Amino acid sequence: MPTIDDMLKAAVAQTDLDDFGDDSFREGLGVLLDSLEREARLNSAGEAFFYDRIVKYLSQRLQVEDWYRRHPEIDEVPIVAPLIGLGLPRTGSTALSLLLAQDPQVRYLRRWESSQPCPPPSTVVGVDPRIPSDKGEMVGTRHHVPVDKHGPMECHELMALDFKSHIFHSFAQIPAYSAWLVTDADLTSTFAYQRRVMKLLQWGEPTRPWRLKCPSHVLFLEHLDRVFPDARFVMTHRDPTDVILSVAELYADITGRFTDHIDRPYIGRLNVEHWTLGMDRAVEFRAAGAEDRFYDIDFRAMQADPIGEVRGLYAWLDEPVTGEFEQRMHSWWTAAAAEREPSHKADPVEFGIDLDRVRPAFAHYVECAGRWTAH
Repeated sequence: MPTIDDMLKAAVAQTDLDDFGDDSFREGLGVLLDSLEREARLNSAGEAFFYDRIVKYLSQRLQVEDWYRRHPEIDEVPIVAPLIGLGLPRTGSTALSLLLAQDPQVRYLRRWESSQPCPPPSTVVGVDPRIPSDKGEMVGTRHHVPVDKHGPMECHELMALDFKSHIFHSFAQIPAYSAWLVTDADLTSTFAYQRRVMKLLQWGEPTRPWRLKCPSHVLFLEHLDRVFPDARFVMTHRDPTDVILSVAELYADITGRFTDHIDRPYIGRLNVEHWTLGMDRAVEFRAAGAEDRFYDIDFRAMQADPIGEVRGLYAWLDEPVTGEFEQRMHSWWTAAAAEREPSHKADPVEFGIDLDRVRPAFAHYVECAGRWTAH
């Protein structure tokens, strides 16, 4: 795996730019490269994938900083009270984010701009070349909602611009990086840079409230709150034993493309450790005075009456559900139901997961979630 200097030089050569902005990204990049070199056991496809991906993120940083240098007024774009979706994966959060994206009055992170935010969309004349001609492809083989090239994307790739993101350990077995991310890393700079990029993406467009979504934010709420102190949250809930295997299998599907030495028991342990920690941190954050900033949706309620759940959320936000918004939600849900893939049950033994031992680890969260969703 090339060194940090090799990656920086490659990005500079691609862009003819040399200002990466704040140096906060270097620590995460260093930990990531070291972990990839020592632990990931990448095959040739993995090495090519990570080299290209890292250089792309660095190139985007260079371009973000160049746009700010030429247009410092970008920093004046307001980002006010974003609504951020979080919770365990596979809890209906993706379907919810796609429903919320049907509201023409909101701004969300679009799939085609998430990994390549430059140039700002408002500066592109005609059809934006970043928009794929087809629906696009998700890395991985099992996904349970249709992929929409114009649909919302999670925050992972914006966070990757600071090299502190869950996205990296969904692509490779990098235990040292994964442990550092949730124990020693300070993601304040990560969310600050995400905010910087959100301003650039919104620049030149009508001011609209942001709708974001990223399950792994439960791990970093303290850092997120420093940057977005006025954020509100919609948290989706489901029995953790119904989701943890599905997430582990998705990681295995993706990682298996980039290594010939996949370790499924490690992937099982990683997901149990990170998501129990995330739920514990979410409970603590809410109990410390943030309860009134959360709206909660149970997976079963979402399945039974998705439009009704969105109406409840909007009533809490004190925002209207317009006729156009409601009609678009009905159309999307009907189309999604026809395309949705059947669910798949992984073998817990394959991932070294004993569900009877997993349940107690989530017990306090499950108790709280029952109270939060009682409405």
